[in-house]
Amino acid sequence: MKRIFNNIIALFVVIIVLFLILPLPTFLLDVLLIINIALSVMILLITMNISEPLEFSIFPSLLLVTTLFRLGMNVSSTRLILSNGGFAGNVIKAFGQLITQGNIVIGVIIFLIIVLVQFIVITKGAERVAEVAARFTLDAMPGKQMAIDADLSSGLINELEARQRRYKIQKEADFYGAMDGATKIVKGDAIMSLIITAINFVAGLIIGMVQGGGDFQSVLQLYSIATIGDGLVSQLPALMISTATGMVVTRSVSDGSLNSDVISQFKAQPRAIMATGVVLIVLGIMPNTPHIPLFLVATVLLITGYLINQQMQREKLLAQSAAAEAAQPSEEAAPSESDYYKDVNNVYSLLTVEPIEMEFGYSLIPLVDEASGGKLINRIVIFRRQYAQDMGFVIPSVRLHDSSSLGTNQYIIRVKGEEVARGELLVDYYLALEPTSPAGEIDGIETIEPSYGIPSRWILPENKELAEIYGYTVIDPLSVMLTHLSETIKKHTHELLTRSETIQLVENLKKVAPELVQEAFPDIISYASFEKILRNLLREGVPIKDLATIVETAVDAMAATRDLDMVTENVRCALSRTITRKFCEHGQLRVVTLDAEVEKKVIASLTKNEQGVYLAMGPELMQLILGQLSENLKKFNDLSQIPILLTSQIVRVYLSRLISQFYPNFYVLSFNEITSNVQIQSIGNITLQNAPMQREVGA
Repeated sequence: MKRIFNNIIALFVVIIVLFLILPLPTFLLDVLLIINIALSVMILLITMNISEPLEFSIFPSLLLVTTLFRLGMNVSSTRLILSNGGFAGNVIKAFGQLITQGNIVIGVIIFLIIVLVQFIVITKGAERVAEVAARFTLDAMPGKQMAIDADLSSGLINELEARQRRYKIQKEADFYGAMDGATKIVKGDAIMSLIITAINFVAGLIIGMVQGGGDFQSVLQLYSIATIGDGLVSQLPALMISTATGMVVTRSVSDGSLNSDVISQFKAQPRAIMATGVVLIVLGIMPNTPHIPLFLVATVLLITGYLINQQMQREKLLAQSAAAEAAQPSEEAAPSESDYYKDVNNVYSLLTVEPIEMEFGYSLIPLVDEASGGKLINRIVIFRRQYAQDMGFVIPSVRLHDSSSLGTNQYIIRVKGEEVARGELLVDYYLALEPTSPAGEIDGIETIEPSYGIPSRWILPENKELAEIYGYTVIDPLSVMLTHLSETIKKHTHELLTRSETIQLVENLKKVAPELVQEAFPDIISYASFEKILRNLLREGVPIKDLATIVETAVDAMAATRDLDMVTENVRCALSRTITRKFCEHGQLRVVTLDAEVEKKVIASLTKNEQGVYLAMGPELMQLILGQLSENLKKFNDLSQIPILLTSQIVRVYLSRLISQFYPNFYVLSFNEITSNVQIQSIGNITLQNAPMQREVGA
């Protein structure tokens, strides 16, 4: 029994096919006709209550089954009409008498109108909409697939969600393709109904007059009612199925069911309803118009529109009052902390991690609060704009808030929820940075400047001018805080670059170089790989503003190697003018160089494994290089230039990673990254002239 139930649809289709061959008794035909009408009504109501076509994805197949079912009953009813003296059951007889009402001509005209409405209006329109929907759905598939790949690469969705979305896109394409073909079945059904009606009418007249021997008028009366009733019984379900077809293929822009959409969207326009009532009143005033019907409908529209408008006003006032109460909650209404976190969804709010966050003590609030004249936010906005122009990267918003756990003069800076910097300010003082040889001593509170670690003093405002005369650099507290924040952000910029930001940069490049982006992403370079390349550049302070050059060079380099470190080195060479401009001043570049023997030792220390190439340097060589770097670092103190170590391109990236752990402000450049018009001056050289190293070489 269970097996039969599981195959009930297949069995039903086989029985329908048998209807085309086997004769049916009138009572069974009546039952099947009622089932056909009920099934059509059910399908129509389902299509009106779905919010998207895939909720009724079986519709194309169901359309074929119902059409075949209807045609099978048409054949059976035709057999009964022609063989049973025009009688094919009580259902067909009742529908024929209902539409003719004793006048055959009127009945024929009404029947033809119904058939033509279905054929020309409903079926033709649904066919066209299905065809266009299928074409546009197929055309949009590549873009939707790329959007899913982008969301997956950026981490907005996981693999399971991506697979589900791809499956849904494929199902939509299959559905609209099937609907495009299924609408042809509806069109053929309408044509076949006309043919069967004509056969019933003509053949019935011939059989009735030739074989039955009846007169023309009685035969015409008998077979006309039967023919029209048969056609109407089949055309009404066909009309509902055609309407359902149109409903399905036009549900692409709906948010809910048809009922809810119609009611909500009409209720949103009460003025249009009332304006329509006014128009009907104007028409009712004109002479020779049906005044009572016009005034009646106009009154209903005006009252309905007025009531809807009043309801909208009340809802608006309630929403405003609720917002005001939410903005200023009373202490009595405020839930306790324990009650608030009883809701699991509220606990999830604690998991949010801000990209950049700054907490400050109570005394520093005037520097931040705009209502108190604080200018920190405006200064941050200016810094963000300037940094975007210089580096090609937009810094995310900085979340500012006070903290009771800090001292009144303290502040901390967090990156992705973790503290990376801390400082302390005296709001009513100025910070004076000590020069190398001050002209005089100034009274103040000794401290260390938080950004660069320079010995400093907090001085009173009245000593500001005297400190400047003595050679001190005097900075106000707000500038101290902003400088510390900006330098911290610059140091951690590579951590702030996310997958979504990478995609945004690529989309921005797509506006000016669409062919380049189309060639590179995602076939040659994935967004994840490109993010790592940009992070490598930002980690060492290289601007990424020239994104087109970065993408072009990366595309060329990826053809030779998949090692992202080597790809980054090629990109750095392509950005030589940018790097030279950033680190070179007045056409001169003072550097520390690496002796050839040391460089050979470094190259010999390179080791390759499954993860890539890394530097496995011995402790003696490492101590030698770092010790000499420390001595040469002092030479840059009197120079207005960033400390730079100049090496070959082969070892640059590995030395840079090593040195950044001990001297984060010591930059490593290669000869290929400096343009030829720069005068390079070596102020130090790292060599093997070291006793432990000599013993190692001798050994």
